[in-house]
Amino acid sequence: MSFAERKERFMDFMGLGGPASLSLTIFAELFCSILLILGLATRLATIPLLITALVIMSVHHWEFFGDHDLIVALLVGYVAVLLLGPGSFSLDKLIARK
Repeated sequence: MSFAERKERFMDFMGLGGPASLSLTIFAELFCSILLILGLATRLATIPLLITALVIMSVHHWEFFGDHDLIVALLVGYVAVLLLGPGSFSLDKLIARK
């Protein structure tokens, strides 16, 4: 979607400003998700995704059920990946074997 249209209307997270907050969200949701899918730097890539999910939950007043229940599922999944680490079919495991 158009970055230029959304950057000024985006939420100001921790006083960073709308454009910086939107850039950090795009980084987390695009690049960190790709790293998570590949299983590369899994635990490190999960941290920005967790922060993004927590910010989304706070914007929606910590409503765990209802219209925003998908974010709760993602949050639980991110916590599980952070605690359990990469799986056996990840690039992290492949690199660790060598």
